[in-house]
Amino acid sequence: MKFFRTLILISLACLSFLVQAEEEEIPAKSLVELLELVKEGKVVNSKVNSDREKQFLADRARQAGEVRKAERWQAEEEAEASRLEKIFERNEEKIAAQEEILSKRLGSLRELFGVLQQVSGDTQGVFEGSIVSSQLPGRGEWLGEFAQSMGKSTKLATIEEIERLWFELQREMTESSKVTRFDTTVVKVDGEEVQQEVVRVGSFNLVSDGEYVTYDIENEIVAELPRQPAGRFVSSADDLQDSDSGFVQFALDPTRGQLLALQVQVPSITERVQQGGTPGYVIIFLGLIALVLAAERLVTLSRVGSRVKTQSQNLGSADAGNPLGRVLQVYSKNKGVDAETLQLKLDEAILKEQPLINARIAFIKIISMVAPLLGLLGTVIGMIVTFQAITLFGTGDPKTMAGGISQALITTVLGLTVAIPTVLLHSIVDSRAKGILHVLTEQSAGMVAQHAESSSS
Repeated sequence: MKFFRTLILISLACLSFLVQAEEEEIPAKSLVELLELVKEGKVVNSKVNSDREKQFLADRARQAGEVRKAERWQAEEEAEASRLEKIFERNEEKIAAQEEILSKRLGSLRELFGVLQQVSGDTQGVFEGSIVSSQLPGRGEWLGEFAQSMGKSTKLATIEEIERLWFELQREMTESSKVTRFDTTVVKVDGEEVQQEVVRVGSFNLVSDGEYVTYDIENEIVAELPRQPAGRFVSSADDLQDSDSGFVQFALDPTRGQLLALQVQVPSITERVQQGGTPGYVIIFLGLIALVLAAERLVTLSRVGSRVKTQSQNLGSADAGNPLGRVLQVYSKNKGVDAETLQLKLDEAILKEQPLINARIAFIKIISMVAPLLGLLGTVIGMIVTFQAITLFGTGDPKTMAGGISQALITTVLGLTVAIPTVLLHSIVDSRAKGILHVLTEQSAGMVAQHAESSSS
């Protein structure tokens, strides 16, 4: 058994040396040569191992030297750190002593510098939000730097800095009471930059090219408003732009832009009509028809009334160009009949004139009644839209309900706006027509009475 084991080990050793022999390209022609190669490999391996051991021992000695060198450097650095720490402690003691001396010498001045720091910080915000900065830019930057420097305990304000702070405060107050013209860059709505004249009204409003402009605080630019307020405000701005001296009426915004921003958002008449939707357009259309009909009736009835009045002053000569003249012609043709028949003839003539006199007056009355009903219809539609918005989006955002509420209110306003004047116009036109018919009836009764008197005599 030992023999086989020994043979196996020898075979494995031979294979390993064969591999080594192949790598080193050493041929082995017989077992004897193979045995010699094994012996030589053993000697070579022993020599390699010995060299490695010597190298390891040499490296260990070198590393030990490096360790000792590092330990010496560490000791030196620790000694230097200890020395610097003592110096640092002595410096801290000196700084504390100097700060105590500085605090004693400052006394009440420290409170003064604190007030300067607070005032400069507050004034920086005022200057950055003031439209005076559109004419005098860069004031806030210096105040910010001054406030930061005053925040440091070692920095004291100089006389020049205190005087400049006082000067800037005084200049802001002075400029707030002036109406000044200056040239600057104005950014149009489309982004175009134009160099033009700007009129500054104190610290309240800016006007350029006859229109209101605004000062963009973040970008520090003068910008044109997306839309202008109502025409009466713009006309006052135009008057101010064209004025050279004296007093001019001007729509001043004391809130420095807040009221102007609200006025800009106020919808125009066209936008309000658009908010009314279809019912609003129908109401306006009917109102225009009523206005045209009333105007036509007033003109026509005025002419007819004038002719009837002229005819009533000349009953002996009947003119077929007016209702009273045509009634007089009927009387002239029927003078030979009895009074009762004449009355019927004249009543018939008046009835023939009545449709021409009352033409289209009833339609004006109908419009005055339908207009508020259409307004109510628009109100109902607007409320339906509002409740639909509440159902979909809830009540968290009022803007989602604004459209329906606007339609509900505008249509009601439009309906009443059309109905009220239409009722007044119908009353005026109807009174004119009744006045003419009253004249015809009065003259007809007089002619019948005269005919009855002449027949009885």
